[in-house]
Amino acid sequence: MAASSPLTVAALFEEAREDLNLELVAGEAGLDRVIPEEAINRPGLALAGFYQYFAHRRIQVLGLAENSYLRSLEPEERRQRLAGLFGADVPLVILTRNRKPIQDLVDLAEAHRIPVMRTPLITSRFINLATVILENLTAPQTRVQGTMLDVMGVGVLLEGDPGIGKSETALALVERGHALVSDDVTVLRRDSLQGIVGSAVEVTRFHMEIRGLGIIHVPSLFGVASVRPAMRLDCIIRLERYHPKSEIEMSGFAPQTRDVLGLPVPLITLPVAPGRDMGHVVEVAALNQKLKALGHDAVKELDEKMMKLLLRHP
Repeated sequence: MAASSPLTVAALFEEAREDLNLELVAGEAGLDRVIPEEAINRPGLALAGFYQYFAHRRIQVLGLAENSYLRSLEPEERRQRLAGLFGADVPLVILTRNRKPIQDLVDLAEAHRIPVMRTPLITSRFINLATVILENLTAPQTRVQGTMLDVMGVGVLLEGDPGIGKSETALALVERGHALVSDDVTVLRRDSLQGIVGSAVEVTRFHMEIRGLGIIHVPSLFGVASVRPAMRLDCIIRLERYHPKSEIEMSGFAPQTRDVLGLPVPLITLPVAPGRDMGHVVEVAALNQKLKALGHDAVKELDEKMMKLLLRHP
């Protein structure tokens, strides 16, 4: 499990600059500040002088109401209110609606080394988008060797030894109409809904490496419906070379799981043998996993039938 490193203002600015249309207007010296709490706060009460429950460890957003209030104050009082805000050592101040910052705000930001940014977004829209970005940036995540696909709504991670045929199996599934999420390396993160979401490394997104063929760009060959930017992880399928003394559990009566970022994920081990259509087998395994999620477990049903049969014939 990979621990999340502290989020800095610089990291947030780099990641969210385009999506939130952020512009740095003051306090560049404080870009290395850590954001202790991944949340947004509107400091209306603090600007009014009430600091008892001030969430100073969060990003502070000055919207239309806060800016209008500040401009309504006398210059000396306005500076005192802003001095209280910046004196609380907040990590970042953001102005919405592309408001031009008050000069006192700029001066205090430079003096306290606290970055100030602005965005053309309205306050509610900014808070909604920024909250999602903050959750993604601070969620526990890790990178694993494996190829991930969307198989009829089931997020499948294929793993196995190098050369076992993960990419070839994934290519066969894409040809059958399923979608590629990532090839070779998959980024897994835990989301706020207590699930695991997989995505590709940015530099290799939507590309696959096929032995003997090289690098291919999947949407160019199979269309835009053949790829997904991200997918919830529903099961892990491990491909292993088959041999007669294999210890792979074949009946399905002992389901396995793998701990991924603190959550159990179903694990299925499939033997790979010459002539076996692994794309078709993986497709069926994904469909069976989907049925299990809907409450239809073929193994349990068969077990129950066998028990009833044995009870009737002692």
